[in-house]
Amino acid sequence: MGGKPRTRTGTVVKIESVNEAANPPATRLNALLAEAGLAPLDAAQAQAFEDYLSLLLRWNARVNLTAIRDEEGILRRHFVESIACSRALPAGIRTLLDFGSGAGFPGIPIALCRPEIAVTLAESQGKKAAFLREAVRQLGIGAKQSADRLVSEGGGGFTPRIQPAETAGALAPAGCSVHSGRAEVLHTVFDCVTLRAVDRMELAVQAAAQLVRPGGWLALLTTTATLPALQAAAGADFSWPTPLPQPGGEDHVLALGARSSGLAPA
Repeated sequence: MGGKPRTRTGTVVKIESVNEAANPPATRLNALLAEAGLAPLDAAQAQAFEDYLSLLLRWNARVNLTAIRDEEGILRRHFVESIACSRALPAGIRTLLDFGSGAGFPGIPIALCRPEIAVTLAESQGKKAAFLREAVRQLGIGAKQSADRLVSEGGGGFTPRIQPAETAGALAPAGCSVHSGRAEVLHTVFDCVTLRAVDRMELAVQAAAQLVRPGGWLALLTTTATLPALQAAAGADFSWPTPLPQPGGEDHVLALGARSSGLAPA
């Protein structure tokens, strides 16, 4: 009689979605990538993202890592956009700083999709940094050398050490390191610096621009409305090709600013 499930008085019966049971997160993520016109992940990458999602959901129940708390929203909004970013980054990048990494977007997806890049996740909030360390450990993507060794011990002003492109991975071997502090005190510069949904974004871009080596890239995941102000904040050293549309929404873009090499014309 009827199709409604029976319940005992005072008891809430949780019925698992048939769709979710039949289609695990890795499968649904690849479907969302296909919907966005992107190639699927291989089996190992897809499993790593599923493990990342599981850890994120557990931690997000007690630590405010992201305002998007449902599985589908995280897959669609955070994972797909970050994967698209990782694939759009120029070839030849050896070192990358994810400035204000938060829950690891886009830094951890970049480390998973572009293992040739040594990624430093910089996060000043202690609980979020603790999550990042646990994610790096559980996903098995940790770099051999701690990012904290890149920090100026004096705590004051410093002159960034410029790493030539051919040796840029020397201080941070490919993999992920977590810097649990302000990115501004890192005692190096990087081939690429990424920013996504960072507090006081314009001020963050000003600081991040100083951490891009000459000839490197500043990668901004933002919206078309906010992009002009962020480009101005980066300064005159950067040139900006046409921004790339992102799957997070009609107005979401990836803007890649190329820093001038600093070499005088011949």
